[in-house]
Amino acid sequence: MPDTFHHDGFDISYTDEGSGEPVLFIHGFASNAKVNWISTGWTSYLQDAGYRTIVFDNRGHGQSTKSYNEHDYSPGKMATDAAALLVHLQIKAAHVIGYSMGARISTFLAILFPKMVRSLTLGGLGIGLVDGVGDWDPIAAALLTEAPGTITDPRGAAFRKFADATKSDRRALAACIARSRELVTKEQLSNVEIPTLVAVGTKDDIGGSPHELAALMPHAAAFDIKGCDHMRAVGDPTFERAVLELMRQNPM
Repeated sequence: MPDTFHHDGFDISYTDEGSGEPVLFIHGFASNAKVNWISTGWTSYLQDAGYRTIVFDNRGHGQSTKSYNEHDYSPGKMATDAAALLVHLQIKAAHVIGYSMGARISTFLAILFPKMVRSLTLGGLGIGLVDGVGDWDPIAAALLTEAPGTITDPRGAAFRKFADATKSDRRALAACIARSRELVTKEQLSNVEIPTLVAVGTKDDIGGSPHELAALMPHAAAFDIKGCDHMRAVGDPTFERAVLELMRQNPM
């Protein structure tokens, strides 16, 4: 069963397993720790490789506290939850892996608390971190409608289906999506000295180019998750192996 800790008015649900160098996972929008990282095999894969895995439900998601105030969901505030969890566990630094929205939160964690991040993996989010990821207002509308059969926007329909499948609080997600897309500047990225892997599916129509983003960072490399769209890339074994190689090249 997950444990919980309290931070900034939220009870954050987390699971801490395994031994070795710590790895902190930050999941994507409308997902949760179990769906994004445990069910896809990430935690067992890295535990078998000798790492300690820490997963948590972002505020507004999974078993963590929900808020319907959009101001609670800036990526900077959500990054402080991740930092507070490491402090709670008495971990000075960890390898950090984020996917989609979790990659944005991970970047803010690296900017705000650089000494806490030994290596950084940004999955499912490339140059969209800087340029934006398109119009997500239809997703908020799709989340809030009581008639899902009337949704015509393909991306809205996909995220509504995903939110329903994960039994998410759709009102909390709508508040989250309003503020969690804050952009990172090129100047901020140029100051991130952490070894970084930027990995995006070659069929991903959300994240943007990993190569363009990696070029903005002093110690970043791009990785193409071949043949995968945004939803399927997260569990791809070539992605897992690339992340493991990054961590092995940058031990604590």
